[in-house]
Parts: sequence; structure tokens; C-alpha cells
Amino acid sequence: MEKRQKRGGRRGAKRNLKAEKEEREDEGEGEDVSVGDVFALEMELNRENKKMMKGRRHGSKLAPALRGLMGEANIRYARGEKEEAIMMCMEIIRQAPLAYEPFSTLAMIYEDEEDMNKALQFGLIAAHLNPSDCDEWIRLAEMSLEQDNIRQAILCYTKAIKYDPTNVRYLWDRCSLQMRVGEHKQCMDGYRRILALLPMEEGEHFMQLSKDMAKSYYESNDLPAALAVMEEALVRHPSLVSNDLLNMAAELYITNRQFNKALQVLGQFAGIVLDRAEPTTDVTTPTQEKESGDQEKKKEEEGTESTADEGNKVEENGQIMGVQVPDSIPVDLKAKVIVCLIHLYVYSPLEGLVSSLMEQSAEEIGDLYLDISEAYLEVGEYGSALPLLSALVISEKYNMAVVWLRHAECLKALGQMEAAAESYSKVVEMAPQHLEARLSLATLQQQLGRMDCALKALEPMYDSDTLAQDASAAQKELKLLLHRSTLLKTEGKVLDYLDAMISMISMLLKVAMQRAKVCVRSVTMSGENHLRLVKVEDLLDIADHETAYRDNTGKTSILSKEDWWQLLVSTVLTLCEVQRYEEAELLVGSAMEFYSFYDIKPKRKELEFFGLSATILDRNYYKAYNYIRLMLIEKVDLPQLWNIFNQLTITSVHQRHHRFCLRMLLKHPDNHALCILCGHNAMVSGSFKHALGQYVQAFQTHPNDPLCCLFMGLTFFHMASQKYVAKRHTLVMQGFSFMWRYMELRGECQETMYNLGRALHQMGLTHLAIHYYQKALSLPAEKLEGIEDDQVDLKREIAYNLSLIYQSSGNMEIARQLLNTYCVI
Repeated sequence: MEKRQKRGGRRGAKRNLKAEKEEREDEGEGEDVSVGDVFALEMELNRENKKMMKGRRHGSKLAPALRGLMGEANIRYARGEKEEAIMMCMEIIRQAPLAYEPFSTLAMIYEDEEDMNKALQFGLIAAHLNPSDCDEWIRLAEMSLEQDNIRQAILCYTKAIKYDPTNVRYLWDRCSLQMRVGEHKQCMDGYRRILALLPMEEGEHFMQLSKDMAKSYYESNDLPAALAVMEEALVRHPSLVSNDLLNMAAELYITNRQFNKALQVLGQFAGIVLDRAEPTTDVTTPTQEKESGDQEKKKEEEGTESTADEGNKVEENGQIMGVQVPDSIPVDLKAKVIVCLIHLYVYSPLEGLVSSLMEQSAEEIGDLYLDISEAYLEVGEYGSALPLLSALVISEKYNMAVVWLRHAECLKALGQMEAAAESYSKVVEMAPQHLEARLSLATLQQQLGRMDCALKALEPMYDSDTLAQDASAAQKELKLLLHRSTLLKTEGKVLDYLDAMISMISMLLKVAMQRAKVCVRSVTMSGENHLRLVKVEDLLDIADHETAYRDNTGKTSILSKEDWWQLLVSTVLTLCEVQRYEEAELLVGSAMEFYSFYDIKPKRKELEFFGLSATILDRNYYKAYNYIRLMLIEKVDLPQLWNIFNQLTITSVHQRHHRFCLRMLLKHPDNHALCILCGHNAMVSGSFKHALGQYVQAFQTHPNDPLCCLFMGLTFFHMASQKYVAKRHTLVMQGFSFMWRYMELRGECQETMYNLGRALHQMGLTHLAIHYYQKALSLPAEKLEGIEDDQVDLKREIAYNLSLIYQSSGNMEIARQLLNTYCVI
């Protein structure tokens, strides 16, 4: 049937061409057929054949045998035998998977059975196999919308537009869906295609759509695109430009700082006349310099088209001397003219324009008052802006925080500090979470000498729950606390300063403090509430530390890592100054759990020293041992660390250091300090031979060290003092030999005489001990740099030991005399 129709169509075309040829022959009064006429006829037939072939291209792909089966399936479906129809369609799909007819029939069957999901899926397959059917794509888009699948509906509309690109309804529906899903750019592209397709007769529709597009572009901060749309509308339908459209165009030009262009448009469509001076070519006015500078800056920063041509027009036309504004012009457009003139530094005609505008109530046109005053503020004309702002702040409708803020800024620029402080207070009262207003108010109050008012302006703005959820709020709070802490430090309010610093540091170390089991609590100190760091064992743990750390890093990113480090160091040092050593150690422990600090080795080492110092000052020797142990593992050859280690082990009741020293000695057998310390540990535990072995090893490496000789002599005396010992006299002689070497190396001084007397006293040779004790009493104490003389004077110890000898011999008077002379304060 189709072939017959197509052949009939081809024959019909031939008949039409033949009839046209006969008519041309009749009109030509029997002229002969030329070669050109024959060629034209053949070309027309070829075009007809191509059209016929193009229509046949998307025809059925079913074989003749399967077409019958497809017809049978359709008949079964029409009779209601849906199961058999489905089976037949499936068989056709198996044999001809690229044919769209069985999928289309299946879609209709499932749609009748209200299985819309399957109907949609089969319909989509059929549409993809026969994509030129636009009506089918639109039907599928509507079905997708019924299932709330907007993106699939957009895809269906896109397919339909591909085969019918001039259908405005398809484009409009797709743009609406794209706007719903937030695809702003694609939506605007669609609207541009609609504008290109709209005929000249639909000018009002064109202007309304252009206005909506410009507004949408402006809201998405795409100012060049908004201007392009608006300029196209002004050029294409100038007779349909309304006041609203003109007001929007002027606003866009002003926002883009093209003030001369805005005046040009207002003059073209609103009847504004600019009176200019004679054009000059050599002299450049300040207005032109400002305009040129703005244009160059705009070109460099935003990459948009330069408005240098506009500046050239200004030079050609001359400087603006006056302006004629029709009385019928709307007040919005008059305000735009005033704003443009302000930015162009044309002040002569402004007085009359502003005065006439201020005749209208601020309650009605307060937004225009604000636009003009902001333009004055931008060019530095604060005196001209103040009357407008003063009229706004006393109005009921525009008595808002933003207006009070501009009023305060204007007063501050004019040097009226008292009035500016009052205006800033109004802003803070109306908008308590306005950070800039709080900071400016605090600065003004500080300049006026009102420190309490300045601190009140810098009080916290948000609660803890808001800070935990809102990153912007956390950043504002950090800036506020930073200024507050600086002010408190200058005022010498240490406890309040620490409260602000702890609040800031706890925001940075939130996750680290969770791991360290440290939290911030408010406690009462001296009748006032202050923040304290406390250790809590049952603190709730965070589920995902990595995510929480990244989230917290974003909130605290307003300060650099180095700035945070300086704040942490200042907080630790201040805590130590007020003797809150335990909190300082808790803060250091939390900082050690913070990745950004721990991963930097110099900062980690400094934190370890802070922690060590805080624990020693807090007399928490158990934790101090943990710090010094880590330091010694990395720097085993540093004598200062071993001195600190020795002081900690002397005051600590724990014996953990014994095994640590032995393990370290196995790794570093030549370390002098380790040999001495292991000898001391063995000496204290009664292992004199082990101690002697360690001292001998130290003596071999440092034979001229008097201290090693003293240790060895004392060890021999302890061994000789044991109850069961062989060769006691030999041990005593060896001990005295090392003691005499000690005296030779050290020299004759109070210390050596005292130690010899102690050794003789221990061995029971009291008559010899008295001689050395008395000799020690006669010698002066040594002078050591950095240590008071009273700290190194041994006369009290010498007199006490000497008094014990006299008491044991019954000479109580001399013993009492020694104690009264040297030991009684």
C-alpha cells in the first residue's frame, strides 16, 4: 500500500510538473523546450525522490512474516487477550530487537494495566528505536513527571526538541523543568533560543521574557549576560520599553559601573537632556580619569568587554554641566540619574535634583534615599549623605539595621565618634549577630575610653549548639573572640583573657580534646564564672574522627596554622603564669592529639617541653617521666635531659626508671650518664658490686672526673659496712684511696673535707672525722653563678654531723653550742 502511495505520489509530482510545463508552453506561445527546462525538471524529480527516501528511512524494521505476527498481537490486544499479545510481542522482540512496534504495543498494554513503571520503560525503548516521533517523546515526558522523575522528563523534551527545534512550547516546558532542578545555565540557554524564535509580532512576550532572564542572570551574579539580554531587548523593540524595563537596564549599567551608558539609555527612552561643555581633546577631566580607571580595572579583573569606547564618547561630547529632567519622569529613574551624576563627580546639578526628591516622604521612597546616600558614601561625600541617612533612621519603615550601619559609618568618617557609637549600638541592638558592627563599636568605645562598653560589645553571639552546626557562625565567633582576647590582654584581665583563649582553642582542638578525654567546664572562681580544662574519663566519643576533623578545620580556617600555634603558646604560657599548671598540661596533651601540630616535628618537640615543664611545676612526676622518657629516646647524648631525668627519679616514688635505664644502657653502653644512673639504681637497691661495675666503667671513660672517684669510694665503704664480708680492711683501704684521689682532683674545699669526714664518720673513725669536719667548718662556701650562697653552704650539715659525734661521746655542751651557732635560725 505504502509503495503504491509513494509511486502514486511520484507520478502525481510528474503530472504536476508536466502541467506546469504545459502552462509555461502555453504562456510562451509555442516556444520550444530548452535544455535548461529539462535540467530543472530532472532536479525537481531528484528532490522529490530524496524527500520520499527520507520519509522511508524511519519506517518499520520488521520482516514481512513478523509484520503479520505484529498485526495478530495488536488484534489480540484489541480483543483483551493481553497475555497472548505480550507473548507475541516478546517473540517479535527476540527475532527483531531493533523494531519499535512490539515495544510500543507492550507500553500500551502495561499502561492499560496501570503498571506505569513498565509502561514508561517500554515506551522509552520504543521512542529510542523510533526517535523522530516528537509526540511520543512529549507523552513520555508527561509520564515521567507523573512519577516525579524530572531529569528523565528533561531528557525526553531534549529528544523532542532535537527533531522539532522550532517548537517554542517544548523549549518553554523544558526550561521550566530545568529551573526546578537548579540547572540555571541550561535554562537560560533555552530561554535564549526562545527569544530567537519569537516573531516580531510577539514583542510584549519578548520584552517580558528578557526582563525575567535579566533578573535571573543578575541574581546568579552573571552581570554581563544580564546586560546582553537587556541591550538586545532595547534594540529590538524600542517602542515597547516600559519604565520598569528602563529602570532595570539603568540599574544593571550602574552595577557594572557604566554610568555614562546608563545616562545615555535614560536620555534615549526617558527624555533626559544632558547639557555638556564644548568637547576637549587635550584636557582630561577628573571624571574621565575616574571613568577610564574604572574601565581598565573592570577589564583586568573581570575579563569583560572594556568600556573604553564609552570614555571616548565622554571626551568627544564634553563635560556634563547640567541636566534637564522632565517632570513626568518616575522618581525611580530620577534617582538613577542622581546616582550616575554622583559617580561621575558632576555635583553642580545635584542640589536641585536631590532637594526635589527629598520633598517626597522617606516612608514612600526610602529605598531611593538609601541608594543615593550609598553613592555619596562611595565617592567620599559623607556630608551630603548624612541628611539622607538621618531622614531614614527617624522613619518608621526604614528604621532598620542596614540603614543605621550606613549612618554610623558616615558619622565615623565625619569624626563624630559619640554619635557614631550610638548608631553602632543601634545596629548591634537590631542585629545582634552582625560581626562588623560589633567590632566597629568596640573600637570606637575603646577610643572613647569606655573599656567596659567595648568588652560588652564583644560578648559571644552564638550558643554552643549553633557553633557546632553552623560553620559561618563559628568563624564569626572566632573573629569576635580574637578581638575580645586582644582587648582583655591589654587591660590586664588575665582570667577573662584565658576564658576567651580557651574558647577559641577548644573550637580548634574539638576532636583532639575528645581523644584526650579533656573538656571545658564553667566553674566559680572568686565569685565569678570562668572556664577550666578538666579531665573526664566518661566523655562521649566521636563516631568518625576524620570527618569531624575536616569539618572542624573548615570552621577554623579563618586563621592560619601559624596564628593558631601562637595562640596556643600564649595560652599555655599564661596558664603557667597564673599557676594553673594542670590545665596547661591538659592543653598540651590535647594539642599533641591534633594532626596539624603533631605532624610538624619542631612544634611537637616544643609541645613536649611545654608539657614537661607544666608537669614538673605541677609536681606530677608520673606524667613528667613520660615526657622526659620520650625526649631521652630521641636525644640520648644530651646531658641536660639526663639531669632532669635524675631529678624526676629522685622525687618520684615509682621504680619504672630502673628497667628503662638498663634497656637504654644495652643500646648505648658508652653513655656516661647512663653508667652513672645505672650505678645509682644498683646502689639504692643494695647491689653494690653491680654499682661498682657501672662506676668503674664510667671511671675508665672519665678518669679525671672527681665525681666518679667519690662514687667508687662510697661504694667500697658500703661494701665494707656489710655484716658478712671478706677482706673488710682491703675494701676500706680501696675506698680511702679513691677518696684521696677525689680530694686531689676536686681540691681542698668545704665539699671535699665534708665528704671525707662523712666517710670516716660512717666507718666509725670519729676522731679523724672530727678533724675533717672542723676543717670543713673553717673553709668558706663556693661561689656558683646563678645560685645563692646559702644554697651551696654546707656548714649546717657539717655542724649537725659533728654534734652527733659529741652527743655520742657525752659532750652535750659542745654539741649544743654547734647547733646554736650553725643550725638555729
